[in-house]
Amino acid sequence: MTDNEAMQLALEQARAAYREGEVPIGAVIVCNDRVIAEAHNEVEKQQDASAHAELLCLQRAARVLGNWRLCEATLYSTLEPCAMCAGAIILYRLKRIVWGARDVRQGAHGSWVDLTLFPHPIHRVVVQDGLLEEESRLLMQSFFRERREHAKHRTHV
Repeated sequence: MTDNEAMQLALEQARAAYREGEVPIGAVIVCNDRVIAEAHNEVEKQQDASAHAELLCLQRAARVLGNWRLCEATLYSTLEPCAMCAGAIILYRLKRIVWGARDVRQGAHGSWVDLTLFPHPIHRVVVQDGLLEEESRLLMQSFFRERREHAKHRTHV
């Protein structure tokens, strides 16, 4: 499976989140050339601020493999992970992360803060950014534009 194919699956997850009224972020984990987990944001559904696509995907992948160490796996996310998710990525010992759009408000791979600047004593995650960035960014922009319009119409009724 190519990086583009995996990121397209993450975008499908992000679109599912959008349809459910969740911030449209999707994630997919690939290990040994096969998808082992998929998730999208479920913050509103679960009323849990930690129900991010990346974290849910990591948890599901660990259950599938029966091992929390995901040393041969790659996580694909439509948005730059936040500090919580970046920390989890390190703890789960992922081999690699590939993400799409920057998150200037919470991104932890350089947009807001860069957790990759601090070398971890036992594990290093390879980070690739900007894959299908425009598609990911446009989905987020559309979602928040729609939310603002909906809120504006609600206040004028």
